[in-house]
Amino acid sequence: MPDQYIRKILEARVYDVAVETPITVAPFLTQRLNNDILIKREDLQPVFSFKIRGAYNRVARLSEEEKAKGVIAASAGNHAQGLALAAKQLGIKAVIVMPRTTPEIKVKAVLARGAEVVLEGDAFDEALAHAMKLVDENGYTFVHPYDDVDTIAGQGTIAMEILRQHPDPLDAIFIPVGGGGLIAGVSAYIKYIRPDIRIIGVEYEESACLKAALEAGERVILPHVGIFADGVAVAQIGKETFRICRECVDEVITVNADEICAAIKDTFDDTRSVTEPAGALGIAGIKKYVQQNKVKGQTLLAIESGANINFDRLRYVAERAELGEKREAIMSVSIPERPGSFKAFCEAIGRRNITEFNYRYHSTESASIFVGVQTHPEKDPREKLLEELNSKGYQAQDLTENELAKLHIRHMVGGHAANVENEVLYRFEFPERPGALLNFLNKLGERWNISMFHYRNHGAAYGRVAVGLQVPTGERRDVEAFLDEIGYYYREETGNPAYEAFLA
Repeated sequence: MPDQYIRKILEARVYDVAVETPITVAPFLTQRLNNDILIKREDLQPVFSFKIRGAYNRVARLSEEEKAKGVIAASAGNHAQGLALAAKQLGIKAVIVMPRTTPEIKVKAVLARGAEVVLEGDAFDEALAHAMKLVDENGYTFVHPYDDVDTIAGQGTIAMEILRQHPDPLDAIFIPVGGGGLIAGVSAYIKYIRPDIRIIGVEYEESACLKAALEAGERVILPHVGIFADGVAVAQIGKETFRICRECVDEVITVNADEICAAIKDTFDDTRSVTEPAGALGIAGIKKYVQQNKVKGQTLLAIESGANINFDRLRYVAERAELGEKREAIMSVSIPERPGSFKAFCEAIGRRNITEFNYRYHSTESASIFVGVQTHPEKDPREKLLEELNSKGYQAQDLTENELAKLHIRHMVGGHAANVENEVLYRFEFPERPGALLNFLNKLGERWNISMFHYRNHGAAYGRVAVGLQVPTGERRDVEAFLDEIGYYYREETGNPAYEAFLA
């Protein structure tokens, strides 16, 4: 089956606008991982992403009648910029429908490349529905971001370049996966020419639609898609891309947000490029693959798929990178509430560096402290630190994997509220647009009192919010029915140990 794509890839029209990107050696990662690590630099494309390849190849093959009517897409990301530039190059009208939550920098980037932008809805599904409506009304050609033969073939030209630029032995290629266009095109070509090279897909754990489909033996729709790696935030793998992946992909690895942040830092250290979260999936996958399989002396290549990241998000990335490297542990520790306790705790930590310390007086007997401590994954893992503290009589609880603690609690440690009754805590994802909070408050009305609220902007399409509500026990089902009606993703965190230690 992959041979069906070889001619299409060889004849793909991409180089009118795309460039042949280099393969860069990653010296620090090579030394640290004891394997030769290579990076295919698709962040160096004119739109800072590989998407220009598939978009241009698709548009270049339209009939003259289709070109005259114009093209349309629903996208808030790299596909929008790729299609806008492709259409401009060919003198074709392009309309991009984007959710109203799309950051302004991405809207401006599409406008700068000559496309018309229509803002519709809060989420991708609403933007897509509006785009299809415009197709019916105006006769535009809809250009799919991944599930299209010509788009897949355009992305496959990356594989052609890899084998030409690196004719030496290559053990595995690590490819970010969203809807599957990139991995389908690359794997089809690689498996036909060099079937000995392993193809390993890498997915964000909260949008792992290919892994779920492979395990089920059919395409599935994820009930919820995480928003951190927005470039791969896809609920269902494409139909054509899945057909190729079932035959050509050897393995799929999933990584979490902290591991992605660490990979962004690693890529910057080696290349001085700042990749977007989806673009760093390949490096994050290599690190996990080496750790899990204990491989040495292999040549491993990651495709750095894009670098369209908002500057505001770098704060969040920097905050989480050390956790992703397992070089920091965050903990809740109970210490006696008496003079000298902090000094005694520091002595118990030993020569380890304290990276964060939050404390507020609560009772005369004991104090709960939120503390970050520098660790090392091999020489001084956090499990060893926790064991030492508990052996010395401290009640230490690991919060390193606790999302509520990392997103909210660390910024909120200020004391327990003595007179708050019936408090339940929820963690939300609000669409990042004017009026989202007011919409929530209007629908909440005056039935339940808000007892706590925390929000931080991370430069993404959705804001992360923690909300405490005073809800009598008999009304718990009512409040969840109300939250379901609002439509924002939420999760109850009332039993979270970080909340209980510092705020409950």
